[in-house]
Amino acid sequence: MPVSEPGKIRNIAVVGHRGVGKTSLVEAMLFQAGKTNRLGTIDAGTTASDWDDDEHKRQMSLSGALLNVEWRDRKINLVDCPGDPGFQADTFAALRVVEGALVVMSAVMGVEVTTSRVWARADEYELSRVIVVNMLDRERADFFRVLEAAQAQLSDRCVAIQLPIGSEHELSGVVDLLHMCAYMDPSGAQEGGPQPIPDDMSAQVQEYREQLLDAVVETNEELMARYLEGEELPAEDVARALKDAVTRDELYPVGCAVASKNLGTHAILDLLVEGVPSPAKKGTTIEFGDAKQAVFVFKTIADPFAGRISCFRVLAGPVTGDTTLVDPRTHAKERLGQILLLSGKDSTPTEALCVGDLGAVAKLKDVVTGDVLVDHEVPVEPPHIDFPKPVMSFAITPKAKGDEEKMATGLRRLAEEDPTLHLHRDPQTGEQLLSGLTQMQVEVAVDRLRSRFHVDVELHPPRVPYKETIRKEARARHRYKKQTGGRGQFGDCAILIEPLDSGDGTDYEFVDKIVGGVISHGYRPAVDKGVREAMERGELAGAPVYGIRVSLVDGQEHAVDSSEMAFKIAGSMAFKEAYLKADPVLLEPIMEVEVTCPDDCVGPVNGDLNSRRARLHGMEPVAGMTAIRAEVPMAEMLTYSQSLTSITGGRGDYHMTFLRYEEVPSHVAQKIIEQTQKERETARA
Repeated sequence: MPVSEPGKIRNIAVVGHRGVGKTSLVEAMLFQAGKTNRLGTIDAGTTASDWDDDEHKRQMSLSGALLNVEWRDRKINLVDCPGDPGFQADTFAALRVVEGALVVMSAVMGVEVTTSRVWARADEYELSRVIVVNMLDRERADFFRVLEAAQAQLSDRCVAIQLPIGSEHELSGVVDLLHMCAYMDPSGAQEGGPQPIPDDMSAQVQEYREQLLDAVVETNEELMARYLEGEELPAEDVARALKDAVTRDELYPVGCAVASKNLGTHAILDLLVEGVPSPAKKGTTIEFGDAKQAVFVFKTIADPFAGRISCFRVLAGPVTGDTTLVDPRTHAKERLGQILLLSGKDSTPTEALCVGDLGAVAKLKDVVTGDVLVDHEVPVEPPHIDFPKPVMSFAITPKAKGDEEKMATGLRRLAEEDPTLHLHRDPQTGEQLLSGLTQMQVEVAVDRLRSRFHVDVELHPPRVPYKETIRKEARARHRYKKQTGGRGQFGDCAILIEPLDSGDGTDYEFVDKIVGGVISHGYRPAVDKGVREAMERGELAGAPVYGIRVSLVDGQEHAVDSSEMAFKIAGSMAFKEAYLKADPVLLEPIMEVEVTCPDDCVGPVNGDLNSRRARLHGMEPVAGMTAIRAEVPMAEMLTYSQSLTSITGGRGDYHMTFLRYEEVPSHVAQKIIEQTQKERETARA
């Protein structure tokens, strides 16, 4: 493929909810444009986008795939984005490097939660958008119902640019309202050219044609004047005005398709060429001084054979292979090898890429998603990709001893590919935690860890990081005395403990109130150290103790036998004795949770949250859904993802953040304490 000009490029992210046929639509576009010689299918695992074994097994996209086609002397770069909420990272990254989004919706399901979320992100980035209502041959498919839902839930500027011919199983084609022609069902073959519109659709076509013209001329004063004078507007003039309106985010054309039959694909490709602006007209801008070459890395592929593959957009160029650029983040020089054009798993070498084009390069050393590379070091503020934060965690351990390092290395490589995967060690519980957006995302990571890096691991619910504190003050004195025949050990200290509410976030305070030197200055820090060690594992459930002021008020030492070790032990034992007299309580982390679910699921979702000891704070409509806000104990959220999926049929979503610690209800705390005691007894046995 020759090097394109910025004005002849269309960069488009194909987005939408899971299961709406995005990958099938991309496959149809590749086939219709002659890029492939057969129409691949999800069921057979023969699509260009979904080439990974895990994608074949689950029959769904798990990562973004970069592809390209040529149509009407234009190069269309397509990023086929995952629709499952657990794999949003690639979707949000793709939206940062395109001028337009092809929003695919099911003709049966209409506007779904991921559609609304992606639409909001496209609003934030001021992207041009084209909507395609797919699966029009399915039972209960209704183009007009989905159109109305899009106008109500996404934007009232959504306007039909195509109409279906027939409905459900009797669907036979689509009408192009812009060019006033029809495209008939090719039954999987390449779609033929335009044909006459069926006579029995004249009235309906005229109605929606007028709606389209009304919407377009409202964005163009010159066309408005001609239209009001009764002039018949040429399709070329309407198309030009429509493109300008789409570029300015003033209109969102809505088309029709049955991707599995390659129906409507010809018109969609035309619409992408005519309706989505080029990088020359509406390009991503970034300040990078006087750099003559610059690229932005928006995706990383951890290929076990080719190594790290970095997908990028050219910000300044052209950029050629065998070029050395600088990463301002690391200050390291990175040599670009062969520039590649990707089409799923296949790649084609190219000499250069112009400004606005998308490509890839292999084996960059220290480059990660979000980096900008320039031809010389200048201050650069990369385009920000606002990745969602992980909401659930699993404790992860290798099945084979000695595989800890292999596991960590493999997961670090996978996190390069998906920045919403986090591996970290919980300092309180000591567990290695793998965190992500959904359970499926974590399970896919485990499968890839096995297949790519040959490490088998086990997942189990993480331990809740409980804490302990006290509700009243108490005193205790402990004398540690040990005689071993030679020099002995002697330490005696008295302490007062009380709840600490410092107001500045201080969890512990040690106060030296010794008067008269009954304990030497050198031994007093040892008491503090002993208390701190005792606070690491409370006497109720072995959880860390916090929110306590400890005052050293009295004591005694021996001229020969006293030592720092003796006073450390005395301090530890004194604290344990005082702690049990100070009305200790167990504390649990409380999470701030926001659940988004369909309106018809609000009752069951609220009921489930109430069963999890939630405190509901309110609800509000969000793009055809309902957002429920609540405070819920972390312990009750460990299995929430599976429950929400079951209740909402996969249409619900949630995110949560840590809010504060709060006392555990006594009946719940008693169960936790009893379980801890059993574990201690088992460990001693």
